[in-house]
Amino acid sequence: MSKELIRLADCCMAFDGELVLDHINLYFNDSEFLTLLGPSGCGKTTTLRIIGGFLTPTSGEVLFDGARINDIPPNLRQVNTVFQRYALFPHLNVFENVAFGLRIPKASGTGRKKVRVPEEEIRSRVLEMLEVVSLKGFERRRITELSGGQQQRVAIARALVNRPKVLLLDEPLGALDLRLRKDMQSELKRIQQQLGITFIYVTHDQEEALAMSDTIVVMDQGRIQQIGTPEDIYNEPKNAFVADFIGESNILDGVMHEDYVVEFFNRKFKCLDKGFSPMESVDVVIRPEDIDIVPQEKGQLRGTVTSVTFKGVHYDTIVDFKGFKWLIQTTDYHPEGETIGIVLNPDDIHIMRKSQYSGMFGDYSSYSEEYEEIGGFEGAEEPEAGHEE
Repeated sequence: MSKELIRLADCCMAFDGELVLDHINLYFNDSEFLTLLGPSGCGKTTTLRIIGGFLTPTSGEVLFDGARINDIPPNLRQVNTVFQRYALFPHLNVFENVAFGLRIPKASGTGRKKVRVPEEEIRSRVLEMLEVVSLKGFERRRITELSGGQQQRVAIARALVNRPKVLLLDEPLGALDLRLRKDMQSELKRIQQQLGITFIYVTHDQEEALAMSDTIVVMDQGRIQQIGTPEDIYNEPKNAFVADFIGESNILDGVMHEDYVVEFFNRKFKCLDKGFSPMESVDVVIRPEDIDIVPQEKGQLRGTVTSVTFKGVHYDTIVDFKGFKWLIQTTDYHPEGETIGIVLNPDDIHIMRKSQYSGMFGDYSSYSEEYEEIGGFEGAEEPEAGHEE
């Protein structure tokens, strides 16, 4: 079982009276790759800066190995940070950039005098870190002679050479092109697993978070929306915001009649969800890759293709069902103007409780009055008369 390393206990942060972190309760395990994920302004970088000691929370506690560290400055925490702008020294070569922190005298155990790291140890540790980040042989290179990905590796090596227990990474791949960013995702995960230390990573890129993380913390408006593994976050989102932010979703208004039965578009469908109150209003989430396109005569619902975009491994197909537009991802090409049918299986339908985000992704109510004009929902059940209380 993983050991808890850092805990944020009821942390709030306000700037000029505006609350940007709202009672955050969160812990980080030893040797974990955890990602703080959310849109700009959600509070993820503020959370990272509180852990690093660059900000002190307005209220709440920051605990490290069980000890309160609110008032401990960044240079005395067992934490190092890699920023999006690497802040490398252009007048120093790769070796000296990585060695920079080791050359700063540190306070002794008694705190009465400064202690320098021996030059032989500096050389050994720098060369070890350069090998870890796959830059062996680059010691004498000038920073200006390196690619963006190589510069980032130098910044990581410089942060790791001091042997922190935690490495904080604030959108470090944002300046890289797509191919290099994907390569560095694999590289960062390899480094974290090889060294066995905790990485806390901040990004707004959903694919990046899904590819790299052991745990994802989804944030919005200064609050935690969901915590879980990448699989849990994607397959079982807790609310409409998470469903829409992680990947792409079709989000509809629905009513939960009873366990495993949901109504939307004036029809009842079987699903795998339970635990809701009878006739509770819910959000219905259907992932675009889970929708099966069939010949129109076999579909539960029929509509017209209005847009097709080739994405390399699939087509993004927009289908209009009398004003309600579904996004469907399919490997089969269906041209604009074609009438198609779709089929929804119980495990394709995800139900969640209404939240503050409900309704922000579009108005789906207008279709239900007109569904019969395009054939209705063959294979789905109509609501029973008098069932609503």
